[in-house]
Amino acid sequence: MPAKRTAKTSNVSGEELTKFYRDMLLIRRFEEKAGQLYGMGLIGGFCHLYIGQEAVVVGLEAATEEGDKRVTSYRDHGHMLACGMDANGVMAELTGRAGGYSKGKGGSMHMFSKEKHFYGGHGIVGAQVPIGAGLAFADKYNDNGRVTFTYFGDGAANQGQVYETFNMAAIWDLPCIFVIENNQYAMGTAQARSTSSQDIYKRGEAFGIPGEMVDGMDVLAVKDAGERAIKHCRSGKGPYILEVKTYRYRGHSMSDPAKYRTREEVQKMREERDPIEHVRQLLLTGKHASEDDLKAMDKDIKAIVNASAEIAKESPQPDEAELWTDIYAEAT
Repeated sequence: MPAKRTAKTSNVSGEELTKFYRDMLLIRRFEEKAGQLYGMGLIGGFCHLYIGQEAVVVGLEAATEEGDKRVTSYRDHGHMLACGMDANGVMAELTGRAGGYSKGKGGSMHMFSKEKHFYGGHGIVGAQVPIGAGLAFADKYNDNGRVTFTYFGDGAANQGQVYETFNMAAIWDLPCIFVIENNQYAMGTAQARSTSSQDIYKRGEAFGIPGEMVDGMDVLAVKDAGERAIKHCRSGKGPYILEVKTYRYRGHSMSDPAKYRTREEVQKMREERDPIEHVRQLLLTGKHASEDDLKAMDKDIKAIVNASAEIAKESPQPDEAELWTDIYAEAT
């Protein structure tokens, strides 16, 4: 289970805490609504929810600067919202509508935003890792001071292409932060049964890549670790690994009943380690917000999410002609 939660708040203002809370709550409510739409048959294919892992991407996004890039796997809705992509466009893409970020052609696992420097959700396990190194290579080549966050899970950490990428990133000193979102169950097998080394980040030592383990249920701890990793990369020292110990409350996907763990285990994590509740308590005890303030915020976020669902339902299906667009990159 994740390490003991930090109580450090001295370097975070009330405004920042409020933003963390709002961003995580938006992801939580959006994913709950996505789960409902999937159950109604309005979202097809696969759907992997981010519920429980919100502190990971919100904490790391808080450490980024404009121009930094991110690429991730198929559990990607939270990443999209955290980097500023609009909930309406994300929900429309989930439902396969023309108003979606990929014009309804990508669905849950394949949408992008060049404007937000979000280079996808990717459906093939581990495939995004070398793509992330490629993005970082471009940044080093252009000498623009940017870094790339390359997210993958504990299951993908056993893929060979991950270590080929580690090797190349180390040789070329690429400004790439490899983020292992370790939710401890991969697609349905506990880490202890599938992975020989329990501290996955230490695998970087073979390539000379430093790293650390982070409490992924604590947004403040994640932000602090993200700042350390970014400082390392921006200074030209090469890649860095963050193994962020987190926990997903739902199954691997909407079709996974998650019988490989007990309901009691999940409930214990919800009650004792929930990342949103942690920040909620910090806001209340620090007198940065009242109960009424937080209720009003939740009401506002629910309205945003409900509106995105209605907009998605009203958006038309993609025109058949769209099958022949966005196939090749435009010449520059």
